[in-house]
Amino acid sequence: MSQEMIFEHPLNERIRTFLRLEHLFEKLDYFVAQPEHWCTRAAIEALLDIVAITARADIKTELLKEIDRNLSTLARVRNQPGVDPAALKEVFSGLEHAAAAIHEINGQIGSRARDDAFLKAVAQRSSIPGGACSFDVPLYHHFLTQPNEQRRARIASWTDEINPVSEAIRLVLSLARTSATPRKLIAPEAFFQESLDSQAPAQLLRVALGPEWSVYPEISGHKNRFSIRFMQANQTGRPLQSQDDVPFLLTCCVF
Repeated sequence: MSQEMIFEHPLNERIRTFLRLEHLFEKLDYFVAQPEHWCTRAAIEALLDIVAITARADIKTELLKEIDRNLSTLARVRNQPGVDPAALKEVFSGLEHAAAAIHEINGQIGSRARDDAFLKAVAQRSSIPGGACSFDVPLYHHFLTQPNEQRRARIASWTDEINPVSEAIRLVLSLARTSATPRKLIAPEAFFQESLDSQAPAQLLRVALGPEWSVYPEISGHKNRFSIRFMQANQTGRPLQSQDDVPFLLTCCVF
């Protein structure tokens, strides 16, 4: 299945938070590299969302727990047939480096950006629709008129502290995504359900569809069972479940 569309669904709160942060870090990285001031705005919006998420949850502890869990799992499979020792050593090293970098963060993740007076002012006004326009926050407008190099350097001063978090999340999610082989399945009349092994709880579901299919999956589930309905998007009105048998690839990421 080439150029497939991939949809993901987390099966626990930890992975749900990691996926949201991954999304925001990707948004931040993309827009911070662009010179236009509108892109700088989008980058700062992503940064403020990252700060908000890390303020509500102890991401440092959750990341370290997940890294330790992955290291323990890898240690158990070290001597199994078919395991590439060199590749395993590389993954071990990456996880240990990520854990060390997280340990080096002083205090709560994102505290430098969270305590910055400038970002506080922008965040306060951004909670109002259109509230971060030039007359509401003239200091922000002044910042956006500065040369791109200065804007990027200022953003880097806020994000240097949280870059290890981005790298750790990328590594943890990469291990989960590549932990199982996709299965070719068919959803009769666009519906599929399956039980999960409670002894080896899945972390994440990945559904891949061929580009020729104009449907998308609505996934619901928990650690014991999940279901998928393939829906057709309508230009007007509510989406409807397809009536076709839909072939797809399913990956239950257990790692």
